[in-house]
Amino acid sequence: MSFVLTLPDDDPGPGRRWSTWTSVTKGQRGPEPRPGWVVTSDAALDTELGILKTGKEADVHLVERAVPGDPARRSLLAAKRYRGREHRQFDRDAEYTEGRRLRRTRDQRAVDDRKSAWGRAVRATQWADAEFTALGRFREAGVPVPYPVQIDGTEILMEFVGHADDDGAYVAAPRLARTRPGPDLLAEWFEQLRDAMGAVARLGWAHGDLSPYNVLADGERLVLIDLPQVVDLVAVPRGVELLHRDCRTMCAWFAARGLAVDADELFAEVFAQVW
Repeated sequence: MSFVLTLPDDDPGPGRRWSTWTSVTKGQRGPEPRPGWVVTSDAALDTELGILKTGKEADVHLVERAVPGDPARRSLLAAKRYRGREHRQFDRDAEYTEGRRLRRTRDQRAVDDRKSAWGRAVRATQWADAEFTALGRFREAGVPVPYPVQIDGTEILMEFVGHADDDGAYVAAPRLARTRPGPDLLAEWFEQLRDAMGAVARLGWAHGDLSPYNVLADGERLVLIDLPQVVDLVAVPRGVELLHRDCRTMCAWFAARGLAVDADELFAEVFAQVW
């Protein structure tokens, strides 16, 4: 005897929705092999648990995706949602998107028109798509980034980087800028950073806006985040300059905490891996 699962079409309640996993296409889901914690069931519910971060371009929320009554099928996700067109502030997007072109001529014309409301909406989707694509490519290349679960319009669902404390509360991994590592961990973190930047460069890219606020310290592991402005080092005229800026910004933080590092040396080592 076989059974067909049917889901109620009514509202599951405040702060909840049915999982959107099956409503997006294959290209809008993360790369395979997919981690075992990713919940793909039609019976799963997405529950809002709170805000992790607010920003000029996007807010990040904590979401639980779980199948009711089945503790084995449960995961925590960070939902990055780009702001509505009337609130969006992509002040510096031109320096990052110069090498990006859209397939539809109408959309490209709208993006080029800085006063167009439709153009602002398209730019939000463009940035979300760029970040989701970068997360997938970087993850496949072994770069330490959150696993991108799916994208739906201007919402990206990705791996939550953090842990549950002794009281069962969820605690996001701190940004690198808010940590106070000892000398040994500081040196280890710099090695991880150098490896990550090199791996990104081998793909022909740079983060473009790398800073201690765009790196998470998950225990002894660094994780790169905030990737909508990833820069193609060939297509973007200022790409190499932005990579050099990434090196200077990160080395300044490490040097201020006592580690002898040189931004020009880091840049030379990372840039050499582009070819």
